[in-house]
Amino acid sequence: MSRIAVIGAGAWGTSLTIVLARNGVHQVRLWAYEEEVRRSFESRRENALFMPGVAIPASVRVTNSLAEALDDVSIVIGVMPSHHARNLYRQMKPYLRPEMLFISATKGLETGSLLRMSEVIQAVLGAEPLGFRPRLGALSGPSFAVEVAKGDPTAVTIASDDDELAHTVQREFSDPKFRVYRHHDVIGVELGGSLKNVIAIAAGVVDGLGLGHNTAAALITRGLAEMTRLVVACGGQSETMAGLAGLGDLVLTCTGSLSRNRSVGVELGKGRKLNEIISSMHGMVAEGVLTTDAAVGLALKYQLEMPITQQTHALLHEGKSPREAIHELMTRPFTTEVKLY
Repeated sequence: MSRIAVIGAGAWGTSLTIVLARNGVHQVRLWAYEEEVRRSFESRRENALFMPGVAIPASVRVTNSLAEALDDVSIVIGVMPSHHARNLYRQMKPYLRPEMLFISATKGLETGSLLRMSEVIQAVLGAEPLGFRPRLGALSGPSFAVEVAKGDPTAVTIASDDDELAHTVQREFSDPKFRVYRHHDVIGVELGGSLKNVIAIAAGVVDGLGLGHNTAAALITRGLAEMTRLVVACGGQSETMAGLAGLGDLVLTCTGSLSRNRSVGVELGKGRKLNEIISSMHGMVAEGVLTTDAAVGLALKYQLEMPITQQTHALLHEGKSPREAIHELMTRPFTTEVKLY
């Protein structure tokens, strides 16, 4: 039996908690920031804010104390929004130990620094005082939180250069409804899980404009090409983008009605303003909105063409109209398809 802390009680953190607790083989503690979430856990055994109506196993302990959540645990799973990750790991650091396994399940990049979440964790936990080199892995793949919580069969991947960690996570997290594959390309898995949110916003715009399947298929395919270019430039492997954390998550997020990022794009396509859309999400986070900034920054850093990402950034942050963005994509200088990277 493992003692596991899940840091972040949004929909994804809640669903992972359910997976880990439902077989009764782990002691799971869930750290929740929101008072409303903690109250609903204590009174109704559900997350009324982010996943109403889904029962949480009685064995799960919910707390707002990081010290209590992290006391004597062997695995720490970070499921906080990317823009809160650095600060939360700083707060957690006094309660962490080098022998712990750290799993990042956040699908986003840090705006400004352009760092992946595993790099943020390494930077915070490796810094003095009390610095150490953490044992790290990244969990990603096509996984709508509510479907995972309901027990719909789901496959994800754990990426780490620590083989023992990857085998441990595969063994401890897997059950007949949640299958974990091992991977070694941390860069590719983290970037795939982050960049697909940007393309999903663009796919939502296509739907919001009332355009058809031809347009959506072209956007997803060319979006995958952009993701692959950036992954390779950052040191990842192109093959990773054909797997669960690449194509799998991209197709799910671009086509599924449960995708928050796609939903943001749909509303943009219908003419709503971004601040109005975000305000109506009641605290839920569409990681692609922030990741678009970091993706454009990485494209500039590596001098890459990422036209869909750049047009999505213009839609979100520069007030460009969706139809103008699509026109510019369709009238770019001609190129060859096979020169992907």
